[in-house]
Amino acid sequence: MKKSVLCIEDNMEIGKLIKEKLEQHGFSVQWQLSGEGAEKEVLHQDVVILDIMLPGLDGFTVGKRLKEVAPMVPILLLSARTAVHDKVNGLQFADDYVTKPFHIDELIARLEVLMRRNGEEVEEHIQLGKHIEVNLNAQIVINKRTQEEIVLTGKEHRILLYLIENANQILPKERIFETVWDEPYIHGDKTLIMHIGHLRKKLEQNPDEPKIIETFKGIGYRLKL
Repeated sequence: MKKSVLCIEDNMEIGKLIKEKLEQHGFSVQWQLSGEGAEKEVLHQDVVILDIMLPGLDGFTVGKRLKEVAPMVPILLLSARTAVHDKVNGLQFADDYVTKPFHIDELIARLEVLMRRNGEEVEEHIQLGKHIEVNLNAQIVINKRTQEEIVLTGKEHRILLYLIENANQILPKERIFETVWDEPYIHGDKTLIMHIGHLRKKLEQNPDEPKIIETFKGIGYRLKL
């Protein structure tokens, strides 16, 4: 079965090259010139190639919206921007970042890695630190040292699962809040900070020096696996 790619690229020459070469390598490619309608289209795709400089909404905005709609679909950012802060900003939600000019063979190789990684079966049991085990199927959190279940509130459980789904990625606090609470984040709201604090008290060996849920000041959080 062909792997489907959503390519959002407004440069006609580059877009045409990507579409032709990927189709020659057996991919099915949906190419569009802007992010308009991408939130519906991404639901039918295996991977996204996303330019940053787009007409209308820029790639950063489009990419964040796509991740909210389809968090399991990997996104590869494609951009002429080479500044470190652009890469850092992009990799807060994207899975890879390729700068222009690029070699089409490298692009294809990176896509295959992303799709292979995304196609791996999710482990039923996730180990957090040395003492926490999360049974994803039963949705139970166990302290392996005491063999006791750690009881989480509904919001704490949703936060933890979302962090696990996006493990090892730096997640902006706004994105976590809006995904879990399903409402807009208000700058200065301490609700998420409070819930993260409660989670740490239940999961971390030393909540004051967290090893499982890391804080990135001014940005958000990352769960380490």
